Amino acid sequence: MKQIRATNELGNGSRKVCLAIGVFDGVHLGHQQIIRQTIADARSHDALALVVTFDKHPNAVVAPGKVPLQIFSHSQKLRAIESLGADALLEIPFDKAFSEKTGEVFIRELAGDLGKILSICVGADFVFGHKRSGNVALLKQLGAETGFLVHGHAAVELDGQLVSSTRIREAIRAGDLDAAGQMLGRPYTICGNVLTGDKLGRQLGFPTANLDVTNLILPPDGVYSAVTKAGGRRYRVALNIGLRPTISQPHPQLRVEAHLLDFSGDLYGQELEVEISSKLRDERKFASPGELKTQITMDVSAVRAEG
Repeated sequence: MKQIRATNELGNGSRKVCLAIGVFDGVHLGHQQIIRQTIADARSHDALALVVTFDKHPNAVVAPGKVPLQIFSHSQKLRAIESLGADALLEIPFDKAFSEKTGEVFIRELAGDLGKILSICVGADFVFGHKRSGNVALLKQLGAETGFLVHGHAAVELDGQLVSSTRIREAIRAGDLDAAGQMLGRPYTICGNVLTGDKLGRQLGFPTANLDVTNLILPPDGVYSAVTKAGGRRYRVALNIGLRPTISQPHPQLRVEAHLLDFSGDLYGQELEVEISSKLRDERKFASPGELKTQITMDVSAVRAEG
C-alpha cells in the first residue's frame, strides 16, 4: 500500500480513483465495510482504491478539549487498512487551515487533484468540513454534478447494537475486551514503542518493556496475561497496567509494562504489540518490594500455566 501525504504523490496517471473517507480509529467492522466497498468498486473498474484519512483526530484542532483517546496507535491503523487490500492511503495533515475548508471545497479540491473520481464511500452519518458543512447529501449533490457514485453505508450492527468507535472505547475502558475484539473484527491489542524506564523490574528480577501509550484508551488497571511477538518469536507476557502503588513516587504516572517470559535482549525503541488473554488480578499496593517480587513470581507462573 502506497502511503502519501499529498494528492500529487499518488501518481495515478489517467486511472480512475475510488475513495473511502473517514477518521477510521480502530478500523472496526463498520470501517472495514466502507473500505471493502471502495476496493470492490476499484477492482471492478480498473481503478485505484484510495483511503483518505487524517494525521490526527479532527477534534485535536477544532475542539481540543474533546479529543477522544484513540483505540489504535498510528502504525496499527495503517497496518489494519493495508491488510484490507487498499492500493494507497492519503493521510491529510489536519491543521487549522485545513479545518477551515468547507466540505464542498474539500471534495472539489480532491476531484481536481485526483482527476476522475469514480466513487466515494463514507459512513451514512459522516460529516466533514468547516462547521460540519459536508455530509452524504452534499456528496450526492457533487457526485451528480461531477460524475461519481456515492455510498453512504449504514452502521454495522452486532448483537442488536451499532458498532462504533465510541462503543469500542467504552468496552475497553470497562475491561470487556472480548466485546471490543468482536467489534474490531480482530483481537484487541495494545501497541507502542518501548521506552527507557527506571529499570525497577530488572532490579526485581523481572525486566519489563515500558510501552508508549500516549493518547491510547486502555483497559482497567491490573495485571494481565498476554502474548506478543519479538524478533519473529511468540512470547507469553505478564502485563501490568497502572500506577505502581508499591513504589514511592511523588507524581505517579500510568505505566504499561510488559515482562516477556524467557526473553533476553534489548527492545528499546522497537514497537511492541501485545494481545491480552485474560486478567489475573487488580493492581494493589504491597508492604514492601519483597512482597511485590513474590507476587510477580506468582503472576508469571500463572501466565506460564496458560501456555
